[in-house]
Amino acid sequence: MSENKPQSDLFESPRSTWEGCSVLLDINDGDRLVFARLSAGATLKIGNKNCSLQPLLGCPFGSFFRVENGTQGPYLSRYTPSTEGNNVLEKGDGQSIDELRDNRALVDNNKAQSLTGEDINEMRRLGATGDEIVEALIANSATFEKKTLFSQEKYRLKKQKKYAPIVLLRRPFTRSICEAYLKKYPTRIGFLRMDTLSLLLSMANVSANSDVLVVDMVGGLLTGAVAERLGGAGYVCNTYIGGSPYPMDIARIFNFGDEICKRIVRSPLTDLFSVQNGLQKPVSQDSDSCNMESQSNDRISSPVSMEEVSLASENVISDLIPESTSSSVIKMSKPAKLGEKAPQEIISSWKEHGFSCLIIAAPELDTWSLVKEIFPLMSNSAPFAIYHQYLQPLATCMHNLQLGKMAIGMQISEPWLREYQVLPSRTHPCMQMNAFGGYILSGTKISPN
Repeated sequence: MSENKPQSDLFESPRSTWEGCSVLLDINDGDRLVFARLSAGATLKIGNKNCSLQPLLGCPFGSFFRVENGTQGPYLSRYTPSTEGNNVLEKGDGQSIDELRDNRALVDNNKAQSLTGEDINEMRRLGATGDEIVEALIANSATFEKKTLFSQEKYRLKKQKKYAPIVLLRRPFTRSICEAYLKKYPTRIGFLRMDTLSLLLSMANVSANSDVLVVDMVGGLLTGAVAERLGGAGYVCNTYIGGSPYPMDIARIFNFGDEICKRIVRSPLTDLFSVQNGLQKPVSQDSDSCNMESQSNDRISSPVSMEEVSLASENVISDLIPESTSSSVIKMSKPAKLGEKAPQEIISSWKEHGFSCLIIAAPELDTWSLVKEIFPLMSNSAPFAIYHQYLQPLATCMHNLQLGKMAIGMQISEPWLREYQVLPSRTHPCMQMNAFGGYILSGTKISPN
């Protein structure tokens, strides 16, 4: 496998990793999620062991790896998970075979395990694998056979996560990136949930050959999601208030090719207005722009690059590690260039035809003031979708749009999502769920009288 990025079709994503690509490493089934850029010298700390990420180069996305002990230290080896786990044997009538067994007589006094820490360290020195250590712990447990099948499975899984951690190599795309940030740092993406992001794209009718105007103050997640759906056919213009563009660090995790990166451009709102109808930006709007710019200064003054997201299994989450302060942060190669300033000929085309649709995710700005400025840039009959964590800013904006007869078909939607655990004899809604997904104002712009 070549270490350079493969020359694939414009709408095709490589199935395997390459030198310099971004990956999402899922450790122990979601207990920890790590964004990394692969290189021959990249390392990752798993538990108390530093493992090289070189074995991941050239492997298909979706591959499993396990931490093994070698003569030169721990390393990641390719692993094929068993399909027999997580199943409970049942009788024909649907009752479990251990229905008469329970855990009421078991006492957790730390005396059931006869294998000591010194014994486990000795097994490691002799080259024992993680599976062998787990089986030894089970064999030396005085209470394992007395547990129910469910308890036995939980015990085995707990020991496997400690002594034989499993790493899943995942492709970073809209859903995986959004879910990782929502669990780790929801404030950086404005508490934008995946189902809400999907509705934004659908309500704004984002499709191939569209010219999409976005106001993205959620770290670049919205820009990346739009560019992913466009697939290199069409433009996404990330506009901003003032002289400092909003961070787009998340968009660089998507592994976009050069052709797609060229379709992701930036332009300040003043530049778009300077060519709109051949006029400069109206003076009456300067005060609103200043107000919005001051509200967003805190957001855009200190952009943070995402290096690692660690998700604890019990919702106890550590901070993101900046590149300059982390001792275990992976060396990042230069990503593909995106977010260049929009060319003048493209801006002229937008002046003539207007933008196909508008998507706003700017929790730090006043929604109505922003919409009032941006609406003239859209073509007639263009759909729009505006996300906000709270209802009142959208309600105010909707009311003003109705009074000004600027849009039709407006509605405010509240997305709702319930996640289920699906296991034999244990299918039920998840115990811990995100019950709030924000609000979306959608509609269609109409021509003014």
